[in-house]
Amino acid sequence: MNDDLHNQFVGYFDQLRQRVTTATGDWTVKGFIDVYQQIYTISLDTKVLSKILELLMFPVLAEFAAVHSYKIVLARQQNQYPISAWLRQMGPNMLLISSQPIAQV
Repeated sequence: MNDDLHNQFVGYFDQLRQRVTTATGDWTVKGFIDVYQQIYTISLDTKVLSKILELLMFPVLAEFAAVHSYKIVLARQQNQYPISAWLRQMGPNMLLISSQPIAQV
């Protein structure tokens, strides 16, 4: 991973953490509610958890990209790896910065 990208991103960890956990460490999302107002708790299914994390964290990632002049290119399909690429404008060209997750929170 690019060291500049990593160093810039570390400053956003608190924002990302605040999106998914409370001050006491509880998850901010506890489950789903349907149109009949039935509540379903979240399971430990990794696909469900990863989608929830993606939805909660993406606004912070998009803000980070805009502030630091990165462009996020998402995979066309959910089963493709890597899930995103981070690009930066370098003069008339785009430079691939990272095609892997940039950090673990």
